Amino acid sequence: MKENDLKTTSGLERKLREQLLLARRVEGDRLMLADAVLGAALDGSRPLTANERAALAQSPLTMRRLRQLTLDRAAWSGSAGMLRAAASDTPLAELVTDDNYWALHFLPQNGAWQVILKLAADAPFAPQLMREQPMLRVIDGGGAIILQGRLDADGECENAWPFETAPAPHFQQFGAAFAVEPVRAWRR
Repeated sequence: MKENDLKTTSGLERKLREQLLLARRVEGDRLMLADAVLGAALDGSRPLTANERAALAQSPLTMRRLRQLTLDRAAWSGSAGMLRAAASDTPLAELVTDDNYWALHFLPQNGAWQVILKLAADAPFAPQLMREQPMLRVIDGGGAIILQGRLDADGECENAWPFETAPAPHFQQFGAAFAVEPVRAWRR
């Protein structure tokens, strides 16, 4: 097989080759590289040495662990944002996370506020979140829950604003920060 053949291989052929490599069993196989080493290689902070690359190639178990770490990194684990506008008399209408995948909309309603969390349709993890419907929450810089729930079919979750103060002064009081995160089950 020529090098050019590898570059033009169809997605199906690549997938089959990956499955064959990962399904391979080697007698006495064990994890040859620590998660920290694999993680550093994945994030580019430290390339694998020649010996580490050889160990990876000879150990299907280590190769499967690298694949799992890659998949785990691809999964969304949270997004953060900050209130960027200076204090003003204008009510806060929207906040967006730094990655631009989530927006919080604030709607005045009969002297109170409604808060709506909206997932960007182009977020790389949007299809997974829409399919799995995990419990999500939005917290302020002090850790208080602003909103908690599951996305609806439109990629939104909404609730009444839970605080006495309006959104802008509330965020300013708590470091101007907020985060959107999955609610993880607590384990002992």
